[in-house]
Amino acid sequence: MSGTTRLDFHAPRPPLDIRLTVLSPVPCPYLPDRIETIRAVMTSSIDGDTYRAFMDAGFRRSGKMLYQPVCEGCSECIPLRVDVNAFAMSPSQKRCWKRNSDLVVEVGRPELTDEKHALYVRYVKEWHGKPEEADRDAMYSFLYDSPTDTIEFTYRDPAGQLLAVGIGDLSSRTLSSVYFYFDPGNARRSLGTFGALHEIGWCRQRGLSHYYLGFWVRDCGAMSYKSTFRPFETMQADGSWKNAVSGCQI
Repeated sequence: MSGTTRLDFHAPRPPLDIRLTVLSPVPCPYLPDRIETIRAVMTSSIDGDTYRAFMDAGFRRSGKMLYQPVCEGCSECIPLRVDVNAFAMSPSQKRCWKRNSDLVVEVGRPELTDEKHALYVRYVKEWHGKPEEADRDAMYSFLYDSPTDTIEFTYRDPAGQLLAVGIGDLSSRTLSSVYFYFDPGNARRSLGTFGALHEIGWCRQRGLSHYYLGFWVRDCGAMSYKSTFRPFETMQADGSWKNAVSGCQI
């Protein structure tokens, strides 16, 4: 990428002295009647701890692109993470966990297969109503062409049917949830919630400190589930993290 760096009022500086490109504004995917502007950099390789430093500056990853919102007059995209050791399931999350106790979960290196692409096609068409995003090459570029240490969780029912897939990026201390897609026909299982619960448990077993859930937009219904994993921490305008109970009004 080439272009000029824009240092915005609410955007923390990146952890490295790099050139960021401000991309052309597009309609906001989270809030109606708003415009999204991001600044970004492409990278072919980045180690996990440097990647975590970018997350702690409000960046996320899409394929080989690291990006940060710099929307004019808006700072609604709030980075959110869960303290793995402090987390405790709510009663509804315990019910979700029990409801999915029959699933077989495997963890390995990400691999795009025909089976996973077929599941992704159903997910983006039926759950999000965006059939234009079902292209296999676009899916690979978005999720599987990673410049960092990435792992994949696969969730299957007792018959071996693939129900869900979670993609996550590792550092020495954290796991960042990049994306989770699932079978809309099994919506009653609340697979998205179960996936996050399983991944938090996986972090705890391995001594990782935090589980990153990406951006939380308070007034976006599709993101409300993120604030149910409590206690959670949100990133402040100065780049510091504060507990939701003491540091942020919900």
